[in-house]
Formats: sequence, C-alpha cells, structure tokens
Amino acid sequence: MDGVVRDAPGRRAGSCRAADGFSLIEVMVAMGVLTAGVLSLVGVFALGVQRASTSTPMLIAREKAREAVESVHAARDAGELSWATVQNTTTLPGLFLTGPQPLRLPGNDGLVNTGDDGAIERMRKPGADGILNNADDEIVTLDYEAFRREIAIAPMNLDGTTTLNQNLRQVTVTVQYKIDNVWRTYSLVTYVSSYS
Repeated sequence: MDGVVRDAPGRRAGSCRAADGFSLIEVMVAMGVLTAGVLSLVGVFALGVQRASTSTPMLIAREKAREAVESVHAARDAGELSWATVQNTTTLPGLFLTGPQPLRLPGNDGLVNTGDDGAIERMRKPGADGILNNADDEIVTLDYEAFRREIAIAPMNLDGTTTLNQNLRQVTVTVQYKIDNVWRTYSLVTYVSSYS
C-alpha cells in the first residue's frame, strides 16, 4: 500500500466531492425561485377573490339578458300580439321601450321593458349566516344606478340584398351593471322570426 488511508475505493479519507452538499449560492437561487412561485400563487389567489366578488352582478346581468330574450319570444308566441308589435317603440306599433331601462318587474302583459312594467326589481341575498330566507337576509334593489337593460330590435335584410326580410329581426339585449363604480356590459344577440 502507499500509506494513504482510503474510505472507499479510489477516494481519500477526509476529501469531499462537489455533490456532497449545497453551496450558499445554490441555496439563495433556490429560495429566489421558491419566492417567485409563492408570489405568483398569491397573485392568482387575489385574482380569484376579485373574480368571485364580481360573479354575482355578472350572473344577474346574464340572467336578465336571457329574461329579455324570452320576453321577445313570448310576445311573438302569445298569439295576442301581432308580429308588427315585436319591435321597439320607435317603430309603431312597437312594444319594447327604446334605450336603457331600469330592471322592473313585468307588467300585466308579462313582458319586460314594455310600457306597463311594474316596480323596480328587488333581490334577496343570504345574510351573514349564509342561509337564505331567514331574518338576516339582505334585500338588494336592482335600481338604475346598478343595472340597466336595453332591448334593441332591428330588421334584417334578405341575404345579399338591401330588401328587408319581413319575417326576421335581430334582437340585441345589453345589460349594464356596476362593479366598484365601473360600468360593465353584458350583451346577448339573437334572432327572432315571425314563425313560432
């Protein structure tokens, strides 16, 4: 033997290899990567909380737009009104009010955004206990300062011509709603024909 103590084949006792531990630089780089990952998760969490707080007004806007489209179809399908009335009031004998309107309860005709609409709609929300229909429920008024709905009914042309198609109309329902004093818009576009 050569007089050198070896603890493993080919390796001297007391010597170390680079893979035996982490240097301070490696630890600092790893902590930086970990910090960046945790901060991005915090950002995603904050965005999720923000989206959750805006989901209720957005859901109300979507459902109120669908309700308006159903009213247009109901006006056509009821059999009590003529096809000529399934228009805005700017076109006589149109039934649906022109321009943004507050969210009101339907009147005697059962249709929204018409001249006989009732009171401003109110909505019941669960209170602090999270349970609906008990003493701590919150009543929210869907007034003009929070929600506005417009039904715009436009005639359509026959394909490739400037001739009006008397049996088809485009219905655009726009619901504006306010979140943190900023107006947002939900729009729904559909078509209604004179055929039910």
